[in-house]
Amino acid sequence: METREMLGLSRETLWHYLGKGKRYVNAQCRGLEPWQIITITALTTLLAVWLHGFLFQQQSISSRLRKLFFRIVRKLPFLAASIQKKLNTALDDLSTSVLTLKDGMTYVTSLPAHGLEESELLLKLKDYSTMGDVHWEKGQVSGTVYSGEEQLTKLMVTVYGDFAWSNPLHPDIFPGVRKMEAEVVRMACTLFQGGPDSCGTVTSGGTESILMACKAYRDLGAERGVKYPEIVAPISAHAAFDKAAQYFGMKIVHVPLNKRTMQVDVRAMKKAISRNTIMLVCSVPQFPHGIMDPVEEVAKLAVEYDIPLHVDACLGGFLIVFMEKAGYSLPPFDFRVEGVTSISADTHKYGYAPKGSSVVLYSNKRYRHYQFFVAPDWQGGIYASPTIAGSRPGGIIAACWATMMYMGEDGYVKATKKIIETARHIEAQNGVADQFVKDLGESVAEIMKNPAEKTTGRGAIYGMAQSIPDRSLVTEISHGFLDCLYSTELPSAEKNHMNGSSAQH
Repeated sequence: METREMLGLSRETLWHYLGKGKRYVNAQCRGLEPWQIITITALTTLLAVWLHGFLFQQQSISSRLRKLFFRIVRKLPFLAASIQKKLNTALDDLSTSVLTLKDGMTYVTSLPAHGLEESELLLKLKDYSTMGDVHWEKGQVSGTVYSGEEQLTKLMVTVYGDFAWSNPLHPDIFPGVRKMEAEVVRMACTLFQGGPDSCGTVTSGGTESILMACKAYRDLGAERGVKYPEIVAPISAHAAFDKAAQYFGMKIVHVPLNKRTMQVDVRAMKKAISRNTIMLVCSVPQFPHGIMDPVEEVAKLAVEYDIPLHVDACLGGFLIVFMEKAGYSLPPFDFRVEGVTSISADTHKYGYAPKGSSVVLYSNKRYRHYQFFVAPDWQGGIYASPTIAGSRPGGIIAACWATMMYMGEDGYVKATKKIIETARHIEAQNGVADQFVKDLGESVAEIMKNPAEKTTGRGAIYGMAQSIPDRSLVTEISHGFLDCLYSTELPSAEKNHMNGSSAQH
């Protein structure tokens, strides 16, 4: 049969079924007045729009229904007062544990009438620096300060001072800072086995690095026609991915873990992939358990479905890249693995750079292109920036560059060896490891004296947070905690204490 005859036959068939459909609709409308047809059409359209909005949201239907249920329950008269009372108690407890001031201390609420002399200012700064009871300088704080070496600290202060007024937003005025940023990125790309097309940017921390990768893949997905972008990530992935989903209007699909290995369940991840998936996520390692996800297996999914894969190495990135040279083998996790398109790693953790520095790296410049923001029609001229911030502290970039140059490969390898040896043989080590074991034993013994005793402060919040079924309560407590943290008001307990002291004096 010729092509023309086939087209003619297809057209006749199409018209036949269209005619049948038209007759069916006419039969259904027989006996209805025009206003009834118009009303039914309008209501049906409105229902379809509502249904579309109800089904296609960031949060799942089950999550929204659960929130609605708890919202109704919390309004019940016999429960509302009790719940609010417990919330207030928890928040007061939190504020007291966070905002403890020395006797006689108050908050500065306005500028001094006359600027302070340097000597007076330094004395006040001394008060601020000694407010805390935890002496992190002794190396007994986990996950907060990663170095503290005196010589490195002095170097950072000197370098930051030299570049304190610099701003990468103006590379023509501060070309040295631009060069240092480029070199930090290139050194990081080399460490993570990036090819000649690999690239990246320096950010203010791991959260921003993750946000930038998510933003890039959202925009890439939009170009591919994805209207309802979804991030597919393990439940153990950092909360910054949830933050990115909320900030950028995406949905995050959490994938369960293998209960034996605590790695992401690759089969479950495959099932979670849909036409709306704009990126997959792995962690090396993840925060909750310190486990590395199976990057090679997930990367195969990324290649099969042509979806970008982001490897989050924020926590241990500048540790695991030196593991092999330190004598410890790891499965491939970097740009050597086909399918890995981006990596985030914090230079301010095991890179030992000052706080406020991280890198987000891409296997190819075409991915980084979607990270950038450009406003071509602003009346002030073309506004373009690579990350969330416009102006950025050049001093931090300079101090990061100086730290990496100061440490060198041999310094990082030595630090890696020391950390891994301590972690794997903590019972037999001297110094901090012994002190850690001693403190842990004493803490457990103290707890076991009265296991049922009420936990207070942030420990109570962190301990109970996972057991509260109504997650909106956890959100409310967290909002209250942040309000306390950034408040210039004294907590009620301290106000009473201060008032009592004033009365006595």
